[in-house]
Amino acid sequence: MAKITVVGLGPGSLLDMTPRALQAIEQAEVVAGYNTYIKLIEELLEDGSKEVIGTGMMQEIDRCRMAVEIAASGKETVVVSSGDAGVYGMAGLVLELILKLPEEKRPEWGGVVAGVSAVNAAASILGAPLMHDFAVISLSNLLTPWETIRKRIEMAAEGDFVTALYNPKSKKRVQNIEAVREIMLKHRSPDTPVGIVTAASREKQSKVISTLQDFTKEEINMFSLVIIGNSQTYVQEGWMVTPRGYEKKETL
Repeated sequence: MAKITVVGLGPGSLLDMTPRALQAIEQAEVVAGYNTYIKLIEELLEDGSKEVIGTGMMQEIDRCRMAVEIAASGKETVVVSSGDAGVYGMAGLVLELILKLPEEKRPEWGGVVAGVSAVNAAASILGAPLMHDFAVISLSNLLTPWETIRKRIEMAAEGDFVTALYNPKSKKRVQNIEAVREIMLKHRSPDTPVGIVTAASREKQSKVISTLQDFTKEEINMFSLVIIGNSQTYVQEGWMVTPRGYEKKETL
């Protein structure tokens, strides 16, 4: 049996990959991942010394199962995800597949190598919007019923959480983001700042700071991450800031 490790690649640029992630990939004999993620590290695979398992979207179970089987056959294997592999990544699926096997047939679990999540990368580009409590919610209803997602949005809005949205909009799924806007407007000012970062840390990176009233008029896609401020978030000189409350603390 060999070891299987799930590696977070960071948001895109190799400069944002941790040394530990780089080391895990260098030591692996097999690298498995979604084709788009494999492309992010193609520089590390150019010498052809590693077997690469790249599959398309919606083939996650097959890809992870192949990786587990290869590790069980004796080859050091890594499964890569963008961002942090434990945040909407492959860590859970790989671990579930391993734990379903009889102990004598399991590859060694190499653990999860944490990476910089897209929400962290986007926040750093926007300024400092996550200085207080925040919620992270995916708007994709492929694996989660929309009614469940809607309830989570309502609770985040009512609780005045800064709210980060993964998978905010696709070509087919265009109404969910509009529903989020309507829900949030019940609890927050139309002037609440909303930041949109697309392709964070990648070649075509872009950012827009809009308002809760108007942000859905901006270009938003599956490579975007949307951060909706709380009732205290403001914009100054092009940067989003959510106060942590230090000034109030100092006056007590």
